[in-house]
Amino acid sequence: RWLERMRRTFEEPTSSGAAQVLATVSILFVIVSMVVLCASTLPEWRAPENRSVEEQSRYTAESVREPSGIIEAICIGWFTAECIVRFIVSKNKCEFVRRPLNIIDLLAITPYYISVLMTVFTGENSQLQRAGVTLRVLRMMRIFWVIKLARHFIGLQTLGLTLKRCYREMVMLLVFICVAMAIFSALSQLLENGLDLGTKNKDYASIPAACWWVIISMTTVGYGDMCPITVPGRILGGICVVSGIVLLALPITFIYHSFVQCYHELKFRSARYSRSLSAEFLN
Repeated sequence: RWLERMRRTFEEPTSSGAAQVLATVSILFVIVSMVVLCASTLPEWRAPENRSVEEQSRYTAESVREPSGIIEAICIGWFTAECIVRFIVSKNKCEFVRRPLNIIDLLAITPYYISVLMTVFTGENSQLQRAGVTLRVLRMMRIFWVIKLARHFIGLQTLGLTLKRCYREMVMLLVFICVAMAIFSALSQLLENGLDLGTKNKDYASIPAACWWVIISMTTVGYGDMCPITVPGRILGGICVVSGIVLLALPITFIYHSFVQCYHELKFRSARYSRSLSAEFLN
């Protein structure tokens, strides 16, 4: 019975007071780790990366003893212990490994240990230079820790469930955009650069280059880095903008209704589970 109580404590934040405290601590660790990750990209924090290879080798070996390295190690230790305990108390180990949130936890934890092992075993200069980019990529994978918040917030759970149920609508939206992008990019390249009308727009030198203009026009972003200069091109641009609004609006309505339905479903499930726990506690 204590295994079931432990499982509820780690898997269901609303099951008890201890589970709520544990969830709050986990959220605080995620926030702290994200703050440290963002601060580590500041120029003041990145200054040691501009050192020579010999200094960089000493720096990577001593970085764990710095305040940011200590905070990172503590956060990793907490996430690792939490993941191990949740795996031990889970009912079905295979199902636990297949869950998306648990896979994300593994992706967020593993890069730290890989980066530590790489800094320990890459002693030669050439190896250290090759490992530098890999280490930076692995450290940036810590951004996956943000998704751990989905375990504690119904809003993020609703978003994930909506994307799972509306994958057909998402694929349909992607097909709409790809078809429109192919048509409008080819026409814009022809009107702005393909026809010899005396004025050639170098921004539309190729169809792939015109695809960027189609995307920012259909999404009504309009960065202004490239724009048509011929009258036919501007007319095509207006049609592209209107078409983008219509194409994006069609599947988004289905996605919105699915989001509302998933939100009410998860909220009802959470309320029903809380009532069952209260009844069990009273009994």
